[in-house]
Amino acid sequence: MLAVAQIEKAAEVLRNGGLVAIPTETVYGLAANAEDPQAVAKIFEVKGRPPTHPLIVHIGSADQLGEWVEEVPATAKLLAEAFWPGPLTLVLRRGRRVPLETTGGLETVAVRVPDHPAALALLAEFGGAVAAPSANRFGSVSPTTPDHVRTELGGDVDIVLDGGPCEVGVESTIVDVTGDVPTVLRPGGLTREDLEEVLGHPLAVPSATAVRVPGQHPTHYAPRAHVVLVETDQILTESELAHSAGRRVGVLLPPSLAGARVEAAAIVPVPDSQSAYARGLFKYLRELDEQGCDLIIASLPDERGLGLAIANRLRRAAGPRD
Repeated sequence: MLAVAQIEKAAEVLRNGGLVAIPTETVYGLAANAEDPQAVAKIFEVKGRPPTHPLIVHIGSADQLGEWVEEVPATAKLLAEAFWPGPLTLVLRRGRRVPLETTGGLETVAVRVPDHPAALALLAEFGGAVAAPSANRFGSVSPTTPDHVRTELGGDVDIVLDGGPCEVGVESTIVDVTGDVPTVLRPGGLTREDLEEVLGHPLAVPSATAVRVPGQHPTHYAPRAHVVLVETDQILTESELAHSAGRRVGVLLPPSLAGARVEAAAIVPVPDSQSAYARGLFKYLRELDEQGCDLIIASLPDERGLGLAIANRLRRAAGPRD
């Protein structure tokens, strides 16, 4: 647990309009006072993030939700009571406390309660809400350790709170609850199946949506290496072809191919457990970059449970590059 003095120092940085890298259960966030447009502008500047991309507002408890949104529908209350603190973000109508700079100009706001003792302690000490996207350059691999933040953002962050490695490893699930029927806008660390169990009905997960939320850019969560997705039974062949063509190949090797001979410069065995894979995914992509790979070959997991979020991140990592 972080020392009280560190939490107090970080809260003071937020009050003075600075940036704090905070640990959450999902990934590390780049936090600023959600009510301060100038502080929020620093987030966009440091990340190189388009100002039309909304930020997630992090609050200290479900009881505070009504302070930040126009109204709290019954569905939002049900989900907040069931899953907060936790990797769930709710999209609701913006309350007057939230400036348009934080929402990317939208009249909706994305809100969540993080499930990490350091983040909750900071929110309690600060006494407000923070806007906090992932603490990395826009479009690149999300950070799941404090070293990832320091390596990528360096001195652009006023203070990095070290809360250890993130437990979930992929960003929160975003659910739009502004309409009559809730919709998953981004799969994440809370599974669709868990949501459906509480709601009592199936949830739509559209491949595209007109509602702007974090993580929707066609290329996102991307390492420096180009990512290619193939069927599992094609991984060995594709790796051999790329290797013979002079590429420095990295492979995310699924459990079904464990022990197989792979022509590659670097191999990362994928865990059997979905939760372990989600927790390690971004670390694996960073490791393959660090080993000098210029091509990463992977296959998509079964898209049930956390597999849906893992597949989403891999598809965007493999998206088109400029």
